[in-house]
Amino acid sequence: MSFEAKIHEAQTKILRELLFLPAANFATLQKASGLESDHIKFHIKRLVELGYVQKVDGGYCLSIKGKEYANKLDTDAGVIERQPKVAVMLVIERERNGEKQYLLQQRLKHPYYGFWGAPTGKVRWAESIVDAASRELTEETGLRGEFVHRGVYHECVRHAQTGEIIEDKIFHLMFCKVFSGKLAVQFEGGRNAWRTLDEMRDEPKKYKSFLREITACINGCGELTEIIYEYGNAEF
Repeated sequence: MSFEAKIHEAQTKILRELLFLPAANFATLQKASGLESDHIKFHIKRLVELGYVQKVDGGYCLSIKGKEYANKLDTDAGVIERQPKVAVMLVIERERNGEKQYLLQQRLKHPYYGFWGAPTGKVRWAESIVDAASRELTEETGLRGEFVHRGVYHECVRHAQTGEIIEDKIFHLMFCKVFSGKLAVQFEGGRNAWRTLDEMRDEPKKYKSFLREITACINGCGELTEIIYEYGNAEF
């Protein structure tokens, strides 16, 4: 797992300048930052230590790591652009006594404390979507399964009181009905249970997107769905 260090505004200006140049000398970077000599030396040194900038003949240039980081810059605002989280949503199906049941989770941590929905999890860096689904299933339920990709669901959450977008997620809908292992009912932050869609229609505390998402995955729509939901203080 990798983490990106937070950088100073002056360092962001240096990266932005180098984004448009093969290399730049000290004077060019100082002019771009608007800082005095001693201050700019400190910030260049810090960027070198972080691995974002490397010294070359005649000046400095972006490293491979620096190019990837600087490419996320909003070049007008001079800040790193916020991007949606990419995650998998797992729809696990079984049949009991002629009735289809789905492995669902009650979330027992914030936000959305007490809400029911399908298991989800973030996709890790350089991880395939199928591998992410398999890993999340095992980590949260103890089961192993075979997954099929059924569509993409882009969901934003707007705060009802402020109107601010507080979540932006892209879910890959992953369907599974071939699985094995012993189900772990409890896990840190939640519990697992088999439930029917009829039960979930009557469940008062479920994600507002739940029925739409799970139906899209079961039917294998293969399409992109985008929607905004609102949650208030008592829900989030």
